[in-house]
Amino acid sequence: MANSEQHPSHPVFAAVYDRINKGAEENLVKEHREYLAADLHGMVLDLGAGTGAMFPYFKSAIKSNPSLDLHAIEPDPHMRKRAVQKAREFDLDIEIQPNGAQTLPYADASFDVVIASLVFCTIPKTQTALDEVARILKPSGEFRFLEHVHADGVVGRVQDIVNPVWRRTIAGCNLNRKTVATFRSDDRFKVSELDEIAFGIPPVKPFMRGTLTRKEDAVDSDAHTYCQRR
Repeated sequence: MANSEQHPSHPVFAAVYDRINKGAEENLVKEHREYLAADLHGMVLDLGAGTGAMFPYFKSAIKSNPSLDLHAIEPDPHMRKRAVQKAREFDLDIEIQPNGAQTLPYADASFDVVIASLVFCTIPKTQTALDEVARILKPSGEFRFLEHVHADGVVGRVQDIVNPVWRRTIAGCNLNRKTVATFRSDDRFKVSELDEIAFGIPPVKPFMRGTLTRKEDAVDSDAHTYCQRR
């Protein structure tokens, strides 16, 4: 199991992903991906590119800012193959590395923006991934995200019950991650924007999007105190 988590491989899921999400991408997610790609500048990292869902929006961003330096990671070779194809389709100059979010192959304080879109649900060690995001972001750099999270009440209890089966079926996706609570409580970031999005169908609900800004005076340490949403 540990090896499969470090080197995910989901050929069937990769083959059907774009087709099963086509309607949601066009009718529900589009405006939120536009939010993630708005006014990009400098070095930008797509943290878990999947099949390249953000790439059309990056192409639009380059039209406004041709100096963008785009990078991406995607550890699943089947998803990454499709991301490479999509980059070619959009004539997008983007470097796609095979690393996972827990081991980013980049220097400290090198990125202006890191984008995570529907990816923290699948990362095995979310805190390690957030540590890496904090490490590679420049002071005042932005971490922009769109994620589904653990719900309150009855929906949350249902998520906890069905999550083991869901995770095995949907390529490692976890329904009950308290992702945004972890983001908000990290003292290396300040919350610049945070919104709950009114879409989703239980058990994949609610969704949150937002922007965290790397504090200029934050000191990295393994000894952080984190809170969980109750």
